[in-house]
Amino acid sequence: MMNDISKQLTEIVETYIEKLKTVSEEEYAFKPLPNKWSRKEILGHLIDSAQNNIRRFVVAQYEDVPKIVYKQDDWVSIADYQNCLTKNLIELWRLLNNHAAIILANMSEENASKKCETSNAAHTLEWLASDYIKHLLHHLHQILDLEPIAYP
Repeated sequence: MMNDISKQLTEIVETYIEKLKTVSEEEYAFKPLPNKWSRKEILGHLIDSAQNNIRRFVVAQYEDVPKIVYKQDDWVSIADYQNCLTKNLIELWRLLNNHAAIILANMSEENASKKCETSNAAHTLEWLASDYIKHLLHHLHQILDLEPIAYP
């Protein structure tokens, strides 16, 4: 199962990387409201999500139910994605997701059943990986103004 999720993640990166490069800098930087993220900040959020999930995918394989949470608004604000070069953010997103795919591909089924606690519950790594794919697609569709994909 983890190999399938890894392949799906790799396919998402290959499918969306060029599309992300077609969005104009003005569209990336536009903030619909002062308290709403721009597309650039959503991309930054996806970078943060990749970093936090990579940590979950690794640490939960050797620690017993680690608690790994992050405050997404604080991360986006502190990282100041709004003032970063978009091309660098796109490349970092690509690299982090390719790295996550490698970790998932190498994860044993036994380790996939290990748990990690997030802000609301403990989940298996398999569940977290599957949820990560849904979350990623939801936000990619926001950035690219594609048909919305619901995400809880």
